[in-house]
Amino acid sequence: MSVTNLSRRQLVGQSLAVSAASYSRVLGANDRLRVANVGCGRRGLLKELIQVKDRTNSEVAAVCDTWRQKREKAAADVKEFTGNEPFQTGNFAEVLARKDIDAVVIGTPDHLHCTMLIEAIKAGKDVYIEKPLAMNMRELIRAYDIVKKSDRVVQVGTQMRSYPNSVGAKKAIAAGELGKILKVEQVRNGYSPYWMSYGGDAFQNQKPTEADVDWKAFLNDRKPRAFDPAQYQGWYGYRDFSRGPHTNLMVHFIDMVHYATAASIPSRVVAIGGTYRWKNGFDVPDSVEVALEYPEGFLVRYCTLFGNGAGNYAKWFGTRGTLDAKNLSPSQKWVISGQGAGDPGRVTTDVEIAPVETVHHMQNFLDCVRTRRQPIAPIEAGYAHSVAVIMADEALTTGRRMVYDSSRREVHAG
Repeated sequence: MSVTNLSRRQLVGQSLAVSAASYSRVLGANDRLRVANVGCGRRGLLKELIQVKDRTNSEVAAVCDTWRQKREKAAADVKEFTGNEPFQTGNFAEVLARKDIDAVVIGTPDHLHCTMLIEAIKAGKDVYIEKPLAMNMRELIRAYDIVKKSDRVVQVGTQMRSYPNSVGAKKAIAAGELGKILKVEQVRNGYSPYWMSYGGDAFQNQKPTEADVDWKAFLNDRKPRAFDPAQYQGWYGYRDFSRGPHTNLMVHFIDMVHYATAASIPSRVVAIGGTYRWKNGFDVPDSVEVALEYPEGFLVRYCTLFGNGAGNYAKWFGTRGTLDAKNLSPSQKWVISGQGAGDPGRVTTDVEIAPVETVHHMQNFLDCVRTRRQPIAPIEAGYAHSVAVIMADEALTTGRRMVYDSSRREVHAG
């Protein structure tokens, strides 16, 4: 969790004085990529960087986090598993100022994503940015436009696109094996919310202290307040930093729908929900139902419930049959059957989705940094999934149906 301490004036001056590509090293085919891990939290991006280092000829050259203990633990892990000693800092600006850093992998709280992406692009870095890309349309449009005007490689962290089952499903749907898609839905049930498991496994019993945290950098543009370890460690559960499961969990599912169907952005969205079980100080909902209508002519339903962990499922309904994608897990078999279909051309024999060989999502990003090709989850994917979850949040909080105006890039009631 880290963001630059540079003032707005300094950032503007820096962006005017320095072209986006000027900080980037000129890489040869055998040069090692030097990557910074920013936000060394529970998402596990550092672990992924270490896993793919040999395949991508890369190294973790820097670690950055606003919590000192997490930063030190990340540096120790890099040393243990790779042998090199990474640069450590709690200040994102120090990472961006290093000319030997080719790319940054950002796994910070949601409210920092667009700010840090923009700053990294202006500093000439390629970026892996976690999802959701944005929390509102203003920051989304600004980040998208800045990326599109640059020559930087940006990969969004919706890694489901890189699952073998996902690519296999996309191939099957494109081949017409389900016929016309009519509806897609996912239900995710859990007993306790993810925001209650503070800090990640290694920090379950360790509370942050004000002396060890750069609280101001964490807040960034949020309203100043006294240091609050619960908000710092459990930021997922507070709307200032993350809107809730309809934006944090649903985004993977929605991005998968976009990827597999080549759908664009929902035209209309409605949502209901609230806090029904876990009334313990957090202000994001523990239960949400979202319905989305796509201009391509199908419906999508997403449901999250916390309070009962009876299980998850995901299904795709078409005119020829049904794809049972289980819980969208990469380890389970996805099956197309004729269940529910009545057309003469319906599926008559159950067919298991044939997984398609893929590379790791992080490896895809680093490969694209080297080749300058478009990654599997480019900025356009982040824009589309962000519009969908922003529409869902606006519908939930206003109680009104939201529509998207593509000509103005606006979300409003309608």
